[in-house]
Amino acid sequence: MFNEFLTATESLYKEKEPFAWAFIVNRTIPSSGKPGDKAIIKRDGTLIGWIGGGCTRGIVLKEAQAAINDGKPRLVKIAPDQLEEQKAGVQTYAMTCQSGGAVEVYIEPVLPRPHLVIMGKSHVAMALAKLGKAMDYQVSVVASHADKVSFPTADQIVDSQELQAEHIQPNSCIIVSTQGEGDEVALEQAIKAKPIYLAFVASMRKANAIFTGLRQRGITFDELKGIKTPAGLDIKAKLPEEVAVSILAEIIQLIRGEEIQIKSDGTERPAQTAQLNEDLFINPVCGIPVQKSTAKHILEYQGKKVYFCCDGCKVSFEKEPEKYAMKLE
Repeated sequence: MFNEFLTATESLYKEKEPFAWAFIVNRTIPSSGKPGDKAIIKRDGTLIGWIGGGCTRGIVLKEAQAAINDGKPRLVKIAPDQLEEQKAGVQTYAMTCQSGGAVEVYIEPVLPRPHLVIMGKSHVAMALAKLGKAMDYQVSVVASHADKVSFPTADQIVDSQELQAEHIQPNSCIIVSTQGEGDEVALEQAIKAKPIYLAFVASMRKANAIFTGLRQRGITFDELKGIKTPAGLDIKAKLPEEVAVSILAEIIQLIRGEEIQIKSDGTERPAQTAQLNEDLFINPVCGIPVQKSTAKHILEYQGKKVYFCCDGCKVSFEKEPEKYAMKLE
């Protein structure tokens, strides 16, 4: 089990796929999970490992999704009503099944480091590549005649002005620093890539002139509003390294914010529960994900199967099906 845990962690990290660790840190018997049990939860709700069944499994899936979305670890306590105790910094759930016991689970998100895609070979671009790599970011440079002499720390150098789909990842941040060498073309390609962050290193006057040309090429006003220009936070930067610092600071501010999450296609959306895999069903009573293939509490309502995490939720549904039916739509 431990080898499987390590192998899955290494594989997901290399693939730059966000996931969460879950560790049982405390228990009150009887409970199926015990301290030391651990699991990996992927964005789609796939669980690798063991942290218990019934209520515990579903609640951990739900909180792991939230941790992946907001980037924050959490301590979750799952206990019967009579043991429920609110503590600062602890998310408490009442255990609705009849098994008894209690568990505390620590959940920590593991998110990929940002991927910098630098278009252009200006001095700001060079400084960005150097500082970005020093922060352990993946760095790709897209520019004609760019080489390892100018970008010795870059992970990838694309000797072209063509930004291809394979150059973009879900965590890609694009900085266009072309300085007059195909600005419009580079920006148009960057916009179509839909990165989580897009900046154009230019004065506002120059940017407005470029944007006018982009509007004529069919780029919408809303798409142009998503471009950060002047690039970076306003720290009165002048030197290339200072501009690079301001851009990286702006990226940090973005990825640490709660309002943004990375979708699989690289676009932005307000933080919310990610799309779960087809084997998971949202329990209409408590809102907890249930694995259909292993669910023990199932009933049929209006020709459709309804899955529950525990007998308590099933009984509640049976008593007032109309109350929960709308959540099945």
